[in-house]
Amino acid sequence: MKQVEARYYEKLPNNRVRCLLCPARCAISPGRLGLCRVRRNIDGILVAEAYGQLVTLALDPIEKKPLYHFMPGKPILSTGANGCNFRCPFCQNWTISQSKADTVYYSPEDLAEISARGGSVGIAFTYTEPLVWFEYVLDCARLLKKMGKAVVLVSNGYINEEPAREIFPFVDAANIDLKSSSADFYKKICMGNLDDVLRTIRLAREYQIKVELTNLLIPGKNDSEKDLTDIVDLVAAIDPLIPFHISRYFPNYEYSYPPTPISILDRAVAIARQKLAYVYPGNYIRESDTRCPKCGLILVKRQGYSIELPYGRVTVCPGCNREVDVIW
Repeated sequence: MKQVEARYYEKLPNNRVRCLLCPARCAISPGRLGLCRVRRNIDGILVAEAYGQLVTLALDPIEKKPLYHFMPGKPILSTGANGCNFRCPFCQNWTISQSKADTVYYSPEDLAEISARGGSVGIAFTYTEPLVWFEYVLDCARLLKKMGKAVVLVSNGYINEEPAREIFPFVDAANIDLKSSSADFYKKICMGNLDDVLRTIRLAREYQIKVELTNLLIPGKNDSEKDLTDIVDLVAAIDPLIPFHISRYFPNYEYSYPPTPISILDRAVAIARQKLAYVYPGNYIRESDTRCPKCGLILVKRQGYSIELPYGRVTVCPGCNREVDVIW
């Protein structure tokens, strides 16, 4: 295992350290890990012990991230590490985010070289929380940008502003998980903070990152009429053109609630489409075509992860000449 000193921390008395990467600001005693389980205090030095340790490596359709408005139809090499700085009891990838899975080491050079094969447009750092893998993702991203490859993050958005500003210039697209519009939901269920996530979303857009948002709809937790209306209003206040994915929940990890009823998913999508231009149901086969918000013409037709382009990779809508909100 490669030992790499972590970025963004301060030393405290008695060989303790405080991690400054994310808003959790963990004070860590010698030998102990932070909340994310991948940053350890070794004799007063904070070590990013997951550096280069991959739990998986796969060539995915970019729609699986999900990203629908960034390079539709293209494959992207996807990878992740152990660890997360949230504690969501409904986590769909808990076997690698909340517990230790076997890993294989790849240097940034190794990963960048592999990304050039198989038609991949770049690398998506996904599956767990890539921002707690900060040092490795940053090193890889710098190499990838020199190669002209895309860098994608699939993230909970829980990072402090200073490190975000360091890494965001190297990021092309991000899907950020907006779990709820409720501060209490974030605090009590995820052990996070809504305002910090919203700041990250706005900051990513400041850096011209193509941002899409995902909300996992959990029965009895964030699916009331008020929940649905409030989160749509929150997204619309940022930008009604942000692609918004509303995904169906299935029992996993510590939650045994039944799956999201289809009627609730359909209701959520209908509410969202009243104020947002691009709304997509997830984890269930429903109409998820990308339509021009001005004239309704289908620009990208989808069936699962497969797409058709009725008019090709157009930059303006053939029906009304409106600029297309897709990066090809």
